[in-house]
Amino acid sequence: MSEHILEVSGIVKTFPGVRALNDVHLTLSPGEVHAIVGENGAGKSTLILTLGGVHKPDAGEIILEGQKVQFESAKDANEKGVTVVYQELSLVQSLSVAENIFANRQPVNRFNFINRKQLYKDTLEMLALFEMEDIRPDMLVKDLSIANQQVVEILKAISFNPKVLILDEPTSSLTEVEVNRLFKNINILKERGIAFIYISHHLNEIFRIADRVTVLRDGEYICDENVKDIDEDFLVSKMVGRKLRNIYGERSPEAEVGDKFFEVKNLNLKGVFSDINFHINKGEIVGFFGLVGAGRTEVGRSIFGSEPPDSGEMILDGEPVKIGNTSQAIENHIGYMTEDRKAQGLYLNFTLESNLASNRLKDFSKHGFLQSAKIRENANQNIEDFRVVTPGIYQVARNLSGGNQQKVLLGMWFGIKPKLLIVDEPTRGVDIGAKSEIYGLLRMLAAKGVSIMMISSDLPEILGVSDRVIVMKGGKIVGELTKDEATEDRVMFFAAGTGEN
Repeated sequence: MSEHILEVSGIVKTFPGVRALNDVHLTLSPGEVHAIVGENGAGKSTLILTLGGVHKPDAGEIILEGQKVQFESAKDANEKGVTVVYQELSLVQSLSVAENIFANRQPVNRFNFINRKQLYKDTLEMLALFEMEDIRPDMLVKDLSIANQQVVEILKAISFNPKVLILDEPTSSLTEVEVNRLFKNINILKERGIAFIYISHHLNEIFRIADRVTVLRDGEYICDENVKDIDEDFLVSKMVGRKLRNIYGERSPEAEVGDKFFEVKNLNLKGVFSDINFHINKGEIVGFFGLVGAGRTEVGRSIFGSEPPDSGEMILDGEPVKIGNTSQAIENHIGYMTEDRKAQGLYLNFTLESNLASNRLKDFSKHGFLQSAKIRENANQNIEDFRVVTPGIYQVARNLSGGNQQKVLLGMWFGIKPKLLIVDEPTRGVDIGAKSEIYGLLRMLAAKGVSIMMISSDLPEILGVSDRVIVMKGGKIVGELTKDEATEDRVMFFAAGTGEN
């Protein structure tokens, strides 16, 4: 019998006009964490959809525990021992934690009614795996934080007792504490013989949790290496096909930081944040860091007028400004790139042409009519300036990779000629190559004098891009560090410790 629990060989998957996978192969042993990395469009998602029974391969073999298998559906893959936790949550918000974890598999009594006592007992055992004592089985999923919903999604997958568990960007909404808890439980499950395929854009996670890593590029297998034998530079060069030197870039010598341009004084929003005071200089990138619940996003949304503050003062270019709604923010050339590009940032079913004009339609209208030629010219210019990879301006936003969707969002907000640009999680869910491009675009905007407030939970990103770092905890600013002062230890001391500014 083979030493491998899963063997994939010669997998080919073609969609109209695109060969998404071409002769891809990998092996997976019991108790192993095998990472798959690659840029957006490398074929990772297609591969896991194929292994999870959603797609059928056009060619190739999948061998599970020595037996050739063909998955007819995701349910069939589950029943045979391969379970996928996708990045997009599949939970039913109106059902309880217990009902989600054991959906369609609830224990029943002799009258075929759901045995609630047993259901809650089984759920408590699952929650105990992740030390989630603060979550009750009867709590509705919609009342949980996104991070806790992610944990429930993973517990749901584990409840199937899989032989192979595929995790697609499992930490995208988790705090550092929850990431550590996840990794602890992955190691426990490894000891039980469960094998993992782990997909993440966070390369530091690969070196923390994975035993081996396979690199895909443009749908092709590139290499398979033991993690202990390689470093991050090796992985990046294999993923992008070239060496990337310092993905965060550097401030160019001529791009000097100017004088104080935007200032917040005593900003308050009851129950959310209080006594917020900071400033951003002209052409400066100020990073805002904090753990989940720190209030970073809420401050950004308040400045933009999405959730106006109860009190406080904002000063833009030396003049007090009142921002009561998002339209007023845009009129004052304040832009906000949301952390959730799919739900709040883009019109996914609209074309790039429409999206790139959507936040300033009055700029493209004359006598009450939209000027199609002007909208088209704007879209083509944005695609060129922001290096959006697309067949054309009539491509639907939903069909772009995550990195290209982010670049479209940047293009939208660049169009208002921002004086202050708030970017919230600017590289969430994008690959290393797209990250490097986005950092370059932010630096380009800063060099043109745009003041940038960058909110991020990615600490290396905060340290790599920011000119100054402001740390929040519990709705308050608790620390401020210059670029030279900011280290991982010092930032985390303020974010998780008892440091006060």
